[in-house]
Amino acid sequence: MWFDQSTIYQIYPLGFCGVLDAERDPRRRSILKVIDWIPHMQKLGVDAVLFNPLFDSDYHGYDTRNLFKVDERLGSNDDFRQVCAQLDEAGMKVILDGVFNHVGRGFWAFQDVREKQQHSAYKDWFYLDFQKQNRFQDGFSYQFWETADLLVKLNLKNPAVEEHLFNAIQEWIHQYEIDGLRLDVAYLLEHSFLRNLRQKTSSWKADFLLLGELVAGDYKTWVNSEMLNSCTNYECYKGLFSSFNDLNLFEIAHSLNRQFASAPYALYRNQRLMNFADNHDVDRIASRLSKKEHLEPLYAILFGIPGVPCLYYGSEWGATGKKTTHKDEELRLSYDHPEWNTLTDLISQLIKIRKNEKALLNGDYSQLALNNQHFLFTREYQQDKVIVGVNINQNPLEIKIPLHNELWKNLLTGEEMTVNGSVFMEPDSFAYWKKVS
Repeated sequence: MWFDQSTIYQIYPLGFCGVLDAERDPRRRSILKVIDWIPHMQKLGVDAVLFNPLFDSDYHGYDTRNLFKVDERLGSNDDFRQVCAQLDEAGMKVILDGVFNHVGRGFWAFQDVREKQQHSAYKDWFYLDFQKQNRFQDGFSYQFWETADLLVKLNLKNPAVEEHLFNAIQEWIHQYEIDGLRLDVAYLLEHSFLRNLRQKTSSWKADFLLLGELVAGDYKTWVNSEMLNSCTNYECYKGLFSSFNDLNLFEIAHSLNRQFASAPYALYRNQRLMNFADNHDVDRIASRLSKKEHLEPLYAILFGIPGVPCLYYGSEWGATGKKTTHKDEELRLSYDHPEWNTLTDLISQLIKIRKNEKALLNGDYSQLALNNQHFLFTREYQQDKVIVGVNINQNPLEIKIPLHNELWKNLLTGEEMTVNGSVFMEPDSFAYWKKVS
């Protein structure tokens, strides 16, 4: 599907537009800021935009009030429709964040329950206990997401709830012509709900993407022909930053071998997982890495491994931000305009290389050489073969590899070299080599 060949650009709208604490006013039209960034995204070479929540909510978007109305801090439904039309004209797909496990306390059906108690027609939309009390003195207790009692858990086993959510998705497809959904906390969603969702969305729009937020576990439990198309690859996310910070590339190599190498590993060899260096929930990678000079080799690995890469807005130029206790605002800042520097240049080049090389888009993965501070692997598709190599040692290295008398071209510099059992790499460097036929 289209997702398999894409590079995704992620935007957290309420932060991107700088309106988290703004008054609600549909005349604000702040979501139109996305249109101003389209030339930047085109220059980068991204293919799709993933929007985190933008519908009416209590505060941060994941506490939904109304799935059919764009949050007035961002503007109106018509404003977002205009954004989607401009993205479509620019050749970019649109993915929305589907928050279906829970809603905010301001959600209209929950408000009805608070008012009418057991007489509410919507009391079975949630997991309630009218024999207990909660800290808000609602007259009942309810299940919620993890420790966040501002996020009320929906009863996805209730056909009326499922129908309401499906109606909302169908409206998003009709109004905004969206191409897919990121499913928030997909690991908590009922499997029957996911199966029904896959059937519905596939019937409404061919190649509709269902991308699940999965943090741990066997991804195949959710990613299969009946449920999700893909998921967030948190295992490789952790392996990336940890390998560079610990100067131990064995960690990311282990994850890649486990996920994509030949048997007996290859758990997800035929699946396109979404890879990322950071997102709206974790520290910006420029703040997470101990050494800033490792940003470039880290992105070199990110764009060279199997799967679909995703960039979080601002990180393409090295924006910083750290998560504090129960606070994500620093991760979700607003920038007046996009920046462009040597890191942005590199990422744009890596996106272009990936698009042009079948081996990087579709190729099998295999490890070629590995030590604590150097890692080389190959991607191979039919007659096309690419080597991705990184050296995070402070000294130049001559790295032995089992290749002899072969001509290779450096895709980043255009230089050619004949490989005879080893390659030379400068300190803290990286390279993409393509075999010359």
